[in-house]
Amino acid sequence: MKAFILAGGKGSRLLPYTTNFPKPLMPIKDKPILEIVIDRLRKADITDIIFGTGHMAELLQTFFGNGEKFGVKISYSREDEPLGTAGPLNLVRDKLTDTFLVMNGDILTDIRFHELVKYHENEKSTATVALSRRTVDIDFGVVTLDSENQFLEWKEKPQIEYMVSTGIYIFEPEALDVLPGEGFFNLPDLIVKLAENNKKVKGYIHHGYWLDIGRPGDYAKACEDYGNSV
Repeated sequence: MKAFILAGGKGSRLLPYTTNFPKPLMPIKDKPILEIVIDRLRKADITDIIFGTGHMAELLQTFFGNGEKFGVKISYSREDEPLGTAGPLNLVRDKLTDTFLVMNGDILTDIRFHELVKYHENEKSTATVALSRRTVDIDFGVVTLDSENQFLEWKEKPQIEYMVSTGIYIFEPEALDVLPGEGFFNLPDLIVKLAENNKKVKGYIHHGYWLDIGRPGDYAKACEDYGNSV
């Protein structure tokens, strides 16, 4: 199975850390974020990896090379202008001829990739989105009214639970049939379009650790958690 890793963003939310090198090379303890991702993919026997690059692509290629020293095979696809998170798949369509994984290159997680792939295969899905549960504490009393402002319900400081995308996806090649042939396009739009075309899209709920390293606070937490929770 091939894995396409999105590694071309500018990491604007992590400035000034990302001023001089790309976010996927940000160190977590003694390893770049992306090296941790690659290590977890390798342990799941996913060793054929394509990096979707753009911003500071040369630094990524210099560090990772062909992937041999990391026990994987790495190739590179470079976008000359921003194409979103799904648009870069157009550049490698000819290589995605079997079930493939797509994920962001700035994720710290203990997800079991082989279980995710098995779930996707068992469900015979066109696309599977890995999800994580999140909760938000509301510090107020939440009141519900009907259409005539009649009181219906009062919940004091409730906790709201919802699902978020982990930025990890499994696709069948047929998913690319609904992807516009060029230009900017995002993965959430691809998922929606697949559903609108009556393709089977499933959610895989990950109950373990997951962190999107997008902001300085997230980066600090990742450094703290790595080697402990993950």
